[in-house]
Order: sequence, then structure tokens, then C-alpha cells
Amino acid sequence: MRVEPSPTLARRFWEAVEPLHAVAYFAPEPAEAARMLGLPSWWMGYFAGRVAPLGPLDAPATTSMCYGFEPGMVERALPDAWAYTTPEAVLSTRLDAVRASLTRLLPPTATATMEPLADLLERAVRACRFDGRPLAAGWANVRRPAHAAERVWLAATVLREHRGDGHVIAAVHEGLRGLDATLTHVATGAISRELIQPHRGWTDEQWEDSRRRLTARGLLDRTGRLTRTGGELRRHIEDTTDRLAADPVSALGETGIEEAIRLATPLSRHLIDTGVIPVPNPIGAPRP
Repeated sequence: MRVEPSPTLARRFWEAVEPLHAVAYFAPEPAEAARMLGLPSWWMGYFAGRVAPLGPLDAPATTSMCYGFEPGMVERALPDAWAYTTPEAVLSTRLDAVRASLTRLLPPTATATMEPLADLLERAVRACRFDGRPLAAGWANVRRPAHAAERVWLAATVLREHRGDGHVIAAVHEGLRGLDATLTHVATGAISRELIQPHRGWTDEQWEDSRRRLTARGLLDRTGRLTRTGGELRRHIEDTTDRLAADPVSALGETGIEEAIRLATPLSRHLIDTGVIPVPNPIGAPRP
């Protein structure tokens, strides 16, 4: 039976699943796979790996989807990456690498969890709509792997890009540029400027320009903290993100989502508690 979507369930679902996707950024195997393809920098591997299902994209198209990154940072990676390798090779080696990562990093008891978790996550993916969600649509079109660990990672990736695309829609609707959204996130106290700025490529001058814009709109005060209006806007963006991520909740129902959370949470906590994925981290994933 379908149930009314719950933003609380949608957020808890993301928190439980996101670390399973994040091994692509923090485990050594995906970075080594990109290096073996000839990609000369970690960030070139990152952007090529993020958009590989969509083909050999250039920097403007990728920047529009990787909304929080400084455009010049993307331009240093794409389209140059495609002179070294192909999207098909990046995708194939990435799937192999995340399977190796999860197999190595998770405890032996995780084997029994992977198959039922993959089944639930794939059911959730099948419920997703992809209007205005290019990254999620691209990953949803990847052929279903045979190995359970790859299936879990791929489904988790579709779901997190589905949520992420929705978050971009929500922030853009409120008139925020990528850096503006980052500053309002920092102003909540959930993440520090020192952690996020180097990983997104923004200069101090660009950061200051954004701060002035947000202050002029009445969203930040002179100390860089959220005003009441800014806090309301930020809460509205997060609520909208949850609402736009509610397709899987509606399809699986509370029982199905709770079961997916129950299966995924120990695996994600293991990745965090063993130091594979730091908390806090630039992608904002908490310990579920």
C-alpha cells in the first residue's frame, strides 16, 4: 500500500544510504582506477566519474549539474578527461572499484545484507521520476550489475543524485547561485567554511561577493549568520528537498523504508566508525 510521503523518512533514508555511495570519494580503489585510466588528477577522476553515464560532457553542462562547484574547477577537468579515456571505461572501472572497496571495507556479515538491501533500493529507484534531474536519470540508465555490492552502490548513487538534483531545483527556485547555497549551508553551522571552500574551488573574493549578495537580500547579517528570513529560506529549501525526494518513500511505504534504513544503517556506520568516511565531510553526510 502506498503511503503519504514523509520528509522525516526521506531524510533518514538519505542519511542511511549516502555513506554507501560515498565510498567512491573516500576509498582508495576508485581513485586508483581513475589513475590507471590515465587521468592525471583526483578531481578529473571525480568529475568524469560523476557524469560518465551521460557521455563525454563539457564543463558548462557539468557545472550546471555540479551546482556547488566553482566553474573554473570543473573546466580544469572537463572536457580534457575525455582525451585520456572514455565515459564507458570510467563507468566500468568505477563499478569494479566500488565493488572492491565495499567488499574489502565492510565486515563479512554484510554479505547477507547486500542482496535484500539491493532489492529494496532498486525498488526505490524504480519509483523515482527524473523530470529535471539529469544526473539521476543518467545513473538510472546504467545496466543493472550482477554483483550485490555493485547493485547496492549503483542504486544508492541513483537515489542520492535524485535527491541532489532536487536540492538544486529547490535552491535555484529560491534565487540562490551555487556559492550562495553553500554560504547559507555554512551559516547553519552544519559545516565549516574551512572544510567546504577548498573542496569547491571558490576564491576568497568570490566568497565575499556572495556574502554581500546574501546580506543585501537580508538572508545573512553583518557577521555572516543567518537572519530570521535566511533561516526560514534555508528550512524551506531543506523541506522542499525532502518533499522532492519522497518518491521512494511513497513507493516503499513506511515499512519498506524502515527496513531499508535498518539494513543500510549498520553498513554506513561501519564505514564512518572505521574512519573510511570522515564526519564532518564536504558532502554533508552525517553518521546515521
